[in-house]
Amino acid sequence: MTLRVSSVQFQHRAGDKAYNLQRIAEFTRRALRAGSQLVVFPEMCITGYWHVPKLDAAGLAALAEPLSGPSITAVAALARQQGIAIGAGFLERGDDDRLYNAYAVCLPDGALHCHRKLHAFEHKLISSGDRYTVFDTPWGIRAGILICWDNNLVENARATALMGAELLIAPHQTGGCNSVSPEGMKHIPLDTWARRQEDPAAIQAEILGPNGRGWLMRWLPSRAHDNGLFLIFSNGIGQDEDEVRTGNAMILDPYGRIIVETSEAGDDMVSADLDLGLLDKCTGQRWIRGRRPELYGILTEARPDTLAPLEARFSERPTR
Repeated sequence: MTLRVSSVQFQHRAGDKAYNLQRIAEFTRRALRAGSQLVVFPEMCITGYWHVPKLDAAGLAALAEPLSGPSITAVAALARQQGIAIGAGFLERGDDDRLYNAYAVCLPDGALHCHRKLHAFEHKLISSGDRYTVFDTPWGIRAGILICWDNNLVENARATALMGAELLIAPHQTGGCNSVSPEGMKHIPLDTWARRQEDPAAIQAEILGPNGRGWLMRWLPSRAHDNGLFLIFSNGIGQDEDEVRTGNAMILDPYGRIIVETSEAGDDMVSADLDLGLLDKCTGQRWIRGRRPELYGILTEARPDTLAPLEARFSERPTR
């Protein structure tokens, strides 16, 4: 049995929900023409992303919507009308009046699943989620959602797999981040993006190099391989305030192999057939069955240097 899926990269417009929803609708129609049953869009692609840290409380409140608000209602209606599952990110105003970096997957049968980023750092007024999101799908497998930095922590992917996920939806806004790690990602000059038509080789070098694909290849395939998961990586592309997203939309199989990817310096979509027959005997699934949980108590013990106050946690931005 196979499942056809699509991953989209596109350059959102900050705060312009109408434009961003239009792009979601356009790419959804492209995914349908490609025969896909699921299309995945980037983190916070409905609202825009890196302008958010500059907003005050009133600006955040104006941008945020409840899950039942007009944006996700529009995406859910599109999913039902077109008969395709759609995943998209937004800024959620929860029933508890807190704000969350959230991601909604709208299924064509009307079911709606929402994940709140577990490691939110975009603004001190944006709260982190407190639970994993794993759900049944119409395709006979379970799916999970982890947003951007959630995927960097190995425990999150493993916990999602232990809850039965066989497909990981991984929306991002990454690439060109100025990491404090000496060998991490570094800033991509804005001029390199602005001159992408005149000097395409320069932006290609960034997209494929250590600030883009090179960084992802250090860790992303292992999340799929070690946990026996198909993985759909979606990302922004282009200038986002003072950073340049590198796109790199890709789909990986449970052995960590890239089935399809793009290095396009612009909005793009990739599609692939997932061979669900790979799941049962893949390495990651066998490793999960061989676990010895009685040895893993140390995994729930906090290191002393991770107990810093909330203010300190926001003083250093994580590498995404």
